[in-house]
Amino acid sequence: MKITTVQFGEIEFDENLIVRFQNGLFGFENHKDYVFIKTEDELFYWLNSIEQPEISFPLIGIRVIDDAYPEVDNFEAFGIVTLNKDPLAMTVNLKAPVYINQENKSGFQKILDFEKYSLTYKLFVE
Repeated sequence: MKITTVQFGEIEFDENLIVRFQNGLFGFENHKDYVFIKTEDELFYWLNSIEQPEISFPLIGIRVIDDAYPEVDNFEAFGIVTLNKDPLAMTVNLKAPVYINQENKSGFQKILDFEKYSLTYKLFVE
């Protein structure tokens, strides 16, 4: 399959790399199928919509930030990153993680009901 993305231009990928979100992501419930992209030289992963390729979400593995972050069996937790030209203004959403199972190509998003997790956790500090 091929899609044209904003971040990477035209990319080609195998259908078995599609991650299915049965309920979509919050605010994007109608978009169920995504390709999970990791480039070798970047800190971030990318979750790119198949149905609407201009929609993509930069992600970071939350275990890099908090090794005690709540786990879900066989799923890895990722936080959606808000990018900014100023690295000190970049934030990650720890309140509503995206969980991905890379073996069975499924994912879901959930809201954690813990006050210690922020919607706007500063990714970089001085």
